[in-house]
Amino acid sequence: MSGGGQVSEHERMAQWWSTAISDISPGVIRLRDHDIVELLEGWDLVSVIWLMVRGTVPSTEEAALLQAAMVASVDHGPQAPSIAAARMAVTCGVGLNNAIATGVNVLGDVHGGAGQQCLELYLEVLADEGEPDGDLDASVARVVDRWRSRQRYLPGFGHRFHPVDPRAAPLLGLVDRAAGQGAVSGRFARTARAVEAYLSLGRPRHVTLNIDGATAAIYGELGFTPQLARGLFCLSRSVGILAHAAEEQGNGTRIKGPMPPSVLPAYTGPWPNRPAT
Repeated sequence: MSGGGQVSEHERMAQWWSTAISDISPGVIRLRDHDIVELLEGWDLVSVIWLMVRGTVPSTEEAALLQAAMVASVDHGPQAPSIAAARMAVTCGVGLNNAIATGVNVLGDVHGGAGQQCLELYLEVLADEGEPDGDLDASVARVVDRWRSRQRYLPGFGHRFHPVDPRAAPLLGLVDRAAGQGAVSGRFARTARAVEAYLSLGRPRHVTLNIDGATAAIYGELGFTPQLARGLFCLSRSVGILAHAAEEQGNGTRIKGPMPPSVLPAYTGPWPNRPAT
């Protein structure tokens, strides 16, 4: 602060990008008040991710849950649009960073956003339930019915590819274990199971929890916002995008489209010169 209480131009400029995340100056790198040497010598990447986005140090149980959620979301094969887009992009001569950006930019409300939306659903159920004497099943019914009146698909449940998503049950099992140790409340896992049960009422086929519903429960238990749930999904899926793009780059393929050259898209427009049959 300059004399007379006036803010100098230098001080004003220094405040322009002020941050509580990183302290960088000549010879100094500190992230959330932790020296970079401390972090690189003794921290794992998931704990650093927690530190960066939350500003706190995770417990062992919290770090393990975050790691499980992120590992589970790393990849789902080249048929996933985000992966396919990145593989096509890299055959156009762009770098891996461009391919990663292409894949991440495909992650929207329909592909990649279900975890955020499902966590919003869980939070709405828990807000409706209240504490300490709320009725979880009644709250689930009210909230799910509201959501169903607005949209056909409920995020976090069912899967277009897996009859039963093999990642969901193990993830909830990890939440159960952490809740038993007192590391998390277990409320989001209970909510996930209650929604699953309600969606299956009267149906010949059980509607099962998927990866988005399971990771939403983990992110909720860990206190992440719905927006961060999507960001963390994008971060973990970037690993798979990088691996696939690098593989495609190594194949040496040029301008690879969504279908083999031998298969042409069906033309459905007008054709005035169609030959007579």
